Amino acid sequence: MTATEAPSAARERRGRAAPGLTAGERWRRRIPLLPALIVVVVLTQLPFLATVYYSFQDRNLLRPDETAFAGFGNYAEVLGDAQFRGAVLNTVLLTVTVVLCSIALATALAVLLDQKFLGRNVVRTLLITPFLVMPAAAALIWKHAIFNPLFGTLNWVLSPFGVERVDWVSEHPMFSLVVMLVWQWTPFMMLIVLAGLQSQDTEILEAARMDGAGPGAIFWRITFPQLRRFIELAVLLGSIFIVQTFDPIYLVTQGGPGQATTNLPYFIYQRTFRAFEVGEAAAAGVVVVVATIVIATFALRLFADMFREER
Repeated sequence: MTATEAPSAARERRGRAAPGLTAGERWRRRIPLLPALIVVVVLTQLPFLATVYYSFQDRNLLRPDETAFAGFGNYAEVLGDAQFRGAVLNTVLLTVTVVLCSIALATALAVLLDQKFLGRNVVRTLLITPFLVMPAAAALIWKHAIFNPLFGTLNWVLSPFGVERVDWVSEHPMFSLVVMLVWQWTPFMMLIVLAGLQSQDTEILEAARMDGAGPGAIFWRITFPQLRRFIELAVLLGSIFIVQTFDPIYLVTQGGPGQATTNLPYFIYQRTFRAFEVGEAAAAGVVVVVATIVIATFALRLFADMFREER
């Protein structure tokens, strides 16, 4: 048998061993999944349909009796709003900056933890800890214990360099958010990159060392190309999560000063619970969901390409 005939013969054997199922048998196998499917539909799709419905309504919570059909007026109002465009720019800036800084630090820390040294398990646990802290608790710690202009840790550390009583949240709000989110999301990305490092073939690395390759050449020519899939995975998952950031902005900056740190989730919160414009908030939510679906579709296609490449 030739090499090209072997795969087809194997498929024929699998086909004979596992005959096709009837439609009834396929549905009987899916019955145990129906409760989970119903829960998912109730918790996700029904609220989304309600959001779509409200996005076409001119409704304000302060005037509950004055509800009217608005058509696409809410979408036009949202897309033409300068604050919404500013929130989009802030979301992109915050997401890109945090993801790039986090993946760079995560890769460096993963390379460090991939080495054998005394106390590696303790160091690994300490580096993972920030990701385990609740976002609300972490935001309050950073706001009162680190960024405080009078007794904050950051000013105390920088005082030998002439930095004193800087109100980081008011004077550098975006920088404060970036630092806080990088601290929170670096461990998550580090674990993904570390998994890629520990999946390397040690025989290839040893052969490269025997051939006289240095640590830098081994990393850039062997390790880094293999880490590409894991880095892409960390970047995509981190981007999806960081786009939804709300807790630190609400607890630390309140979207300010002005609208300097207002991102899309906080913009929707403002439209709903401060302006009480349910229709505009729902329209903004639908726009965000559609954009998230586009990003998720791109991510899933990229994952499929990665898996095909791996096979």
